[in-house]
Amino acid sequence: MAELTSQDLRASVAAGQLTEAQAASILALAQTRAGYRSAMSNEDEPFELFRGFAEIFVTVGLSILFFAAFGLIGLAGGGAVALIIVPLTVVLAEYFTRRRRMVLPSMFLTTALAVAIAWAASDATDPISLISNRSGVLLALGLTVAGLFLWFLRYRVPFTMFLIGLCGFLAIVDPRSVFAVMMPGSQGLRSAMDLTQADSAGLAMLIFGLLALAGGIWFDMRDPHRLGRQSASGFWLHVLAAPALVNTVAVTFFNMGPGSGYGLLTLTLLVAAVLALVIDRRSFLTAGLGYMVFLLIYVFADDQKPLSWLVTLLVLGAGLTALGAGWTALRGRLMRMLPDFPGKTRLPPYTE
Repeated sequence: MAELTSQDLRASVAAGQLTEAQAASILALAQTRAGYRSAMSNEDEPFELFRGFAEIFVTVGLSILFFAAFGLIGLAGGGAVALIIVPLTVVLAEYFTRRRRMVLPSMFLTTALAVAIAWAASDATDPISLISNRSGVLLALGLTVAGLFLWFLRYRVPFTMFLIGLCGFLAIVDPRSVFAVMMPGSQGLRSAMDLTQADSAGLAMLIFGLLALAGGIWFDMRDPHRLGRQSASGFWLHVLAAPALVNTVAVTFFNMGPGSGYGLLTLTLLVAAVLALVIDRRSFLTAGLGYMVFLLIYVFADDQKPLSWLVTLLVLGAGLTALGAGWTALRGRLMRMLPDFPGKTRLPPYTE
């Protein structure tokens, strides 16, 4: 008997024999029954922004709709934003998220909800005055997180975790400390993320990164085969955790200069690479790409030979391509070498 493919399901929807919701349910059931991530490539790390151009088209329409809605409310004073936008997002989510199971429109509606709650909670039209009022910022962030949490319980949109994480970042990292080191005469972001600077936001960013990493791993362990929304939620937390951790530590060592500083920077990137392989998340390597480029150029490039820069980048590109192609085999080899540790059996499977 011939196997039913996703193309067959799309043809059934086009012929009117199945609805899109029914086809999505059948596909989800087939992927779940397949087990051991056989419904996807062994090299894959699931990531989905949209499932077709129809979702892009719907999202464009939603963007225009909400742009006009926010504009009208802003002209009216902004006080009733939560009374209008929040119910509107809920009504639309019942159709596009729960019934149609559209990915990109669901992400847009989640963002619109967060903006609406934050706007209503802050009740401030001047961003500068809002930033200076730290208690007001924390109140707005707290209410936004509460609204997003209830939204997640209802609609299970993985992207919600990204917005909750952003709220956590803004709660932990005081924007005033970031703006202070970016004023004229300072070293900008290099100083803002440096752990050795007393007035930097580096320590707060490091704490946030660790919390986001813990949250991402918690979701991953609940869905090690990455068939459901738990791992997708973890993905978005890892997207936040990786740059917060890698950039904070790497910038600190980078600012120490040649010698021990660059040596520790290299060690940091190696640790990030091992962590990325262990938890099977490429975001930690992606976050360190800029530093990899710098180190390779610093070691191998010659200002007197412009061609050496291109050769260095060529070597880096070839190395990353090879790593991407052999990721699964390399991860399996590493996991077999590592001794048993708590949670190892709950991480994504690897070849024994």
